[in-house]
Amino acid sequence: MNYIQLEKLGEGTYATVYKGRSRTTNEIVALKEIHLDAEEGTPSTAIREISLMKELKHVNIVRLHDVIHTETKLVLIFEYCDQDLKKYMDQHGDRGALDPMTVRSFMYQLLKGTSFCHENRVLHRDLKPQNLLINRKGELKLGDFGLARAFGVPVNTFSNEVVTLWYRAPDVLLGSRTYNTSIDVWSCGCIFAEMISGVPLFRGRDNQDQLLHIMRIVGTPDDRVLRKIATDSPEITLKQYPRYPKISFAQVLPKAPPQALDLLERLLQFDPAKRITATEALSHPYFTSTVSPSYGPSPTPGSMPPPQFNFPHPHPHAQQQQQQQQQAPQQSHNAIPPGSSQIAITPSTVYPHGQQPMYNTQDAARMQAQVQAQAQAQAMAQAQAQAQAQAQAQAAHAHAQAQAHMSQQVAPGYPNGFPAQYQQHAR
Repeated sequence: MNYIQLEKLGEGTYATVYKGRSRTTNEIVALKEIHLDAEEGTPSTAIREISLMKELKHVNIVRLHDVIHTETKLVLIFEYCDQDLKKYMDQHGDRGALDPMTVRSFMYQLLKGTSFCHENRVLHRDLKPQNLLINRKGELKLGDFGLARAFGVPVNTFSNEVVTLWYRAPDVLLGSRTYNTSIDVWSCGCIFAEMISGVPLFRGRDNQDQLLHIMRIVGTPDDRVLRKIATDSPEITLKQYPRYPKISFAQVLPKAPPQALDLLERLLQFDPAKRITATEALSHPYFTSTVSPSYGPSPTPGSMPPPQFNFPHPHPHAQQQQQQQQQAPQQSHNAIPPGSSQIAITPSTVYPHGQQPMYNTQDAARMQAQVQAQAQAQAMAQAQAQAQAQAQAQAAHAHAQAQAHMSQQVAPGYPNGFPAQYQQHAR
């Protein structure tokens, strides 16, 4: 094998993952080693993962470099990422909760990768923090496509044993086998809330308990909604559920700003037909607004610096800003000191040759122009403050000189100076 196996990174149900290094390029990679059963052969999950990941080329999806097949094992060579989102939250978060700018950046990248999968007719079906990987540049990538499936029209019949329980959509919990991309959107919403609060939003013990946890927050849907879901998925057998009123997400996540709560509301709709799509979510004001989110803890020393990703820009003058930016020299800000373990999210990212960037040139120019405009505004405000302080100092100096001059003068006929009724005005 053209790769050197280094330390063990983790072990799953059918594979062991190692850190590795290429003998030819010295590139650090992840080696997913799948042991083959003599009778059953290659697991269907591995075949599925290989076939799908060969087609999914996106900066927010872990890249499959190579596949090595021997008689006893199958090794998938992936790009290496430093840690998953769960570990990142544990290490850099305030009790698991991430700072607002990092949440917005990671959420945008999660939706970018999910949207790309859906545009290419792929359901991930197992989105959770442990399957979202983060590299040293602060890029979030969808990983572990072992449960992913391609879908067509009409919608295929799938298994309902998908998605880790806490991130499983209610229609899947009800038993639906004809679900669609909306199940990934629900998982994105659960991950969004977890990044904000630091803890999973719905923590059930089994399918029924998970449903009740969901209903206690989003409310028990009325019979009409349940019948509609059952009509769309005839395999569902409806039961009687307690009638829980809907609780505002503002009560559940009191520090979250209104735009974040509105996006969460659209992601976590009980009725799958009402859930926003991943592509639609990317244009939500939570990302397009120039106002930065202001909830949760501030970044702590040693954690990721505030992200400056290229979110969509809603203003009409963005094209003019883009043209100005394209004429200006570009500077790289993503250098990481040798030996540093800090993950940096920066405005500009250098992508390998031939790799499709996550954001197009127009997005990048818009964000860079916005950053420049903010810097110019801050510089102008600072200059104005300095000028005002200088003017105040000059006025105070002039006033002091006037007082000194007047105190030295003695009015004629008044040996002790000005009469008392005028001394106040003299000062």
